Amino acid sequence: MFTGLIEEVGVLRGVSSGGEVMVLNIGASVIMDDLKIGDSVSVNGVCLTATSLSDHGFTADVMPQTYRNSTLKELRAGSRINLERAMAAGGRFGGHIVQGHVDGIGTIKSVKRDQNAVVFEISPGRKTLFKFIIPKGSITIDGISLTVASSSSSSFTVSIIPHTLGETVLAYKRAGDTVNLECDVLGKYVDHLLRYGSSPQNAEDGEEAEGSRISSEFLAANGFL
Repeated sequence: MFTGLIEEVGVLRGVSSGGEVMVLNIGASVIMDDLKIGDSVSVNGVCLTATSLSDHGFTADVMPQTYRNSTLKELRAGSRINLERAMAAGGRFGGHIVQGHVDGIGTIKSVKRDQNAVVFEISPGRKTLFKFIIPKGSITIDGISLTVASSSSSSFTVSIIPHTLGETVLAYKRAGDTVNLECDVLGKYVDHLLRYGSSPQNAEDGEEAEGSRISSEFLAANGFL
């Protein structure tokens, strides 16, 4: 589990791939302080496992499922990467609960300055994600814990302070670029529990599962009516 507070921006030193399998060789310094083989690292919001270590970085494998459902497949040598080690149990919890499990890919529609802030407008590739994108709620963008500023039927915005912009890969993002999105896990659990048993559990990406999530019969059966 992660907090969404980026520890450093690393650099992809090299990548080997075959089909939908990748091995990333990532240059890093700050997170190498106590990183061990087998530790989890958030790489642009994707939870990966450190498979080997060097003095100046680590390697991580990317499996087909991750390749298909994240922006990691777009990385090239020289790409900058948000990095965060797994949350320490005794540390401060400054962001929100981040699993490193990407829910979808978003496309940046615009980047606009608003006095000292920079506002990113992002359009998710899966429209079903909007039920979890709540104004003033939490969302993870490329591993960064952020607050949703506004939401419409086709996009949402986040307002970035100068510190966050300067310390993450968002400083290098432009309109048309893609980002990894992870919605608040609490909302996903609530949604799953409300519709469990009344609709298919494996709806195709981008499709809303059939079936009523809540009804008068459900409320009565559970003592609410």
